Amino acid sequence: MAGKLRARDIMTGGVQCVGAHQSLQDAAKMMRDLKVGALPICGDNNRLTGMITDRDIVIKCCAEGIDPSTVQAGSLQSKIHWIDAEADASDVLRTMEQHRIKRLPVIDTKGGHQLVGMITEANLAKNLTDAQVAEFAARVYATA
Repeated sequence: MAGKLRARDIMTGGVQCVGAHQSLQDAAKMMRDLKVGALPICGDNNRLTGMITDRDIVIKCCAEGIDPSTVQAGSLQSKIHWIDAEADASDVLRTMEQHRIKRLPVIDTKGGHQLVGMITEANLAKNLTDAQVAEFAARVYATA
């Protein structure tokens, strides 16, 4: 089944970015309002520069006693892995498994290198076979 699907077919579209210069408080409010646990970070050119999670905000800011309204989202961005919108679903799985990630931004490289969506575990569960989802879970959640 995965060989017939592309990243574009699996993703959730309409993803919103937090700006690299916006505060972590802004990012947290966006996560709350969008009911998500992670956001892509976009730079001034509106291109993807990283990802930030609710855990990043709690561990790297709040737990350290730092006011989230004083920290820019871009300062906590983590390494970014992404996939082309036209990539095969097997490439999506391979990328997520290899990097042990649960969220994968989707970029339209032919359309100006713009962020067009996000693939999450829920997207995989809706679009792939039970066996593929089980293999993904085993590889991503396995202890090293």
